[in-house]
Amino acid sequence: MSLLDSGRADQRRRDLSFVVAFLVVLAVHLVLLAADATPWDSVTKCLLAPVLVAWVLTSRGPRLLALALLLCLGGDLLLELDDLFVAGMASFAGAHVCFVTLFVRAGALRVHRPSVALVALYVVTGIVVVAWAWGGLAPDLRPVIPVYAALLLATAVTASTVDRLAGIGGGLFLVSDGIIALGEADRVDPGSAVVSVPIMALYGAAILLLAAGGLRTGHVARATDCFPSTTPSAPNP
Repeated sequence: MSLLDSGRADQRRRDLSFVVAFLVVLAVHLVLLAADATPWDSVTKCLLAPVLVAWVLTSRGPRLLALALLLCLGGDLLLELDDLFVAGMASFAGAHVCFVTLFVRAGALRVHRPSVALVALYVVTGIVVVAWAWGGLAPDLRPVIPVYAALLLATAVTASTVDRLAGIGGGLFLVSDGIIALGEADRVDPGSAVVSVPIMALYGAAILLLAAGGLRTGHVARATDCFPSTTPSAPNP
């Protein structure tokens, strides 16, 4: 086995170990959340993003990806504290700015065009959710919800153009946070395990897939830098 093959095998084992660790933490969190085991459900929630940050850093992945996940951690923490919902949203908004920047730098929109049908689906879904939630939102949330929804849409669209895993992750993030918005508007009961567990399952899957897709995007970008080509690369399958 060559040194290159050995290095790739080590990377695959490292990737698998981080994915398994993340899934274990997520599974424990969902069980504790369903059992309303405070404060351990909050503790395990705030362990999710750090596992992915460690994965990105040990894999020498994009710094923007690590920063996005750290901002997700900030959002997770702030949302667990009283009266800091808007601050938590701001942290997640920063994460989405990082995700969008990462994917645009990887060729989203400039090289890889998004599917018109997918963009239309996301836009219509976003408008419907915001309109449904609007009447029940607190006054301080009304100015920020549309802006945050636009950032969610931007992440989902740009991710979908450069990597399939990241694209799915962006879509799941949109669904998860859409349900949270409906909970803030009292359209669904956010305290019910029937609502809170799916929200966190979707969110966990979203950041895992965004991290995996972001890492693949970063590795492809480095390979392209080493071996320049005039032919644009296709989105990662």
